[in-house]
Amino acid sequence: MKILRAEHLGMCFGVRDAIALAVATARPEPLTVLGDLVHNETVLAELRARGIGFATRTDQVVTRNVMVTAHGASDRALGQLRERGLNVLEATCPLVHVAHGALAKLVAEGYYPVIVGKPDHVEVRGMTEDLAEYTVVLSTEDVMQLAGRPRFGVVAQTTQPIERVRELVQLVRKRFPESAVRFVDTVCHPTKQRQHAAVELAQRCDVVIVIGGARSNNTHELVATSRRHCARVHHVQTVADLHGKWFARGDTVGVTAGTSTPDSTIAQVECWLNQFASNFTHIPKEACHELHQMD
Repeated sequence: MKILRAEHLGMCFGVRDAIALAVATARPEPLTVLGDLVHNETVLAELRARGIGFATRTDQVVTRNVMVTAHGASDRALGQLRERGLNVLEATCPLVHVAHGALAKLVAEGYYPVIVGKPDHVEVRGMTEDLAEYTVVLSTEDVMQLAGRPRFGVVAQTTQPIERVRELVQLVRKRFPESAVRFVDTVCHPTKQRQHAAVELAQRCDVVIVIGGARSNNTHELVATSRRHCARVHHVQTVADLHGKWFARGDTVGVTAGTSTPDSTIAQVECWLNQFASNFTHIPKEACHELHQMD
């Protein structure tokens, strides 16, 4: 069995910065994070172990310091927090800020806003809560339900596959040939890197292991992309999810991971795979659990 690693995988700088800010803030005094800082249960468990609290609503925050997640928030939501006299720290990824700015500029210039993304995703809610009107699309059917407008301004949730975004933009242009359609590419560079690397990896492998949180959008997109090029793709959150029955002697196994997946989790999965490949027997998963714990 041969193990290959994607050229680009795992945590992006935005997630690393958000975690570092949370840890540094929580050292001198209590901190509450509004929502999940990142969509990865391993990371969230480590943060809870450091005494960092989490709340789903503003009225649940009982500490002076409150942090907005890496996915960002609307100006309205930030204003509500500040009205309570809370010290608001923004862990919003800089590239999410760029997407907010691009959308606001399009609206200011008179374009009707169309966002390619998941309507219920926290990042999309942060992008749209300050808007008077907008439409979120994720499929051909969504675009076909768009009402006609003289001008459409299109941006995307930062973790959407750029190929899907471009296809939907072209569909908007085809459906409304008389309308002005302006597209600003807000898909983040780390997402593009990991998507392209996943394609290259899957094309070379018999099996692909995608590591990431169960609620991580970019991880689910890596799974979907890998499955277009490899028949045997498995999504795992931790090393405990691996099964020896997935692998056969002589397989080439690829490893990739979403942008909120810790290096420690990737290392544990690779350790398990390498030992399994060496022995070709099912090894105790506990053997790799203690590796590379979060500092």
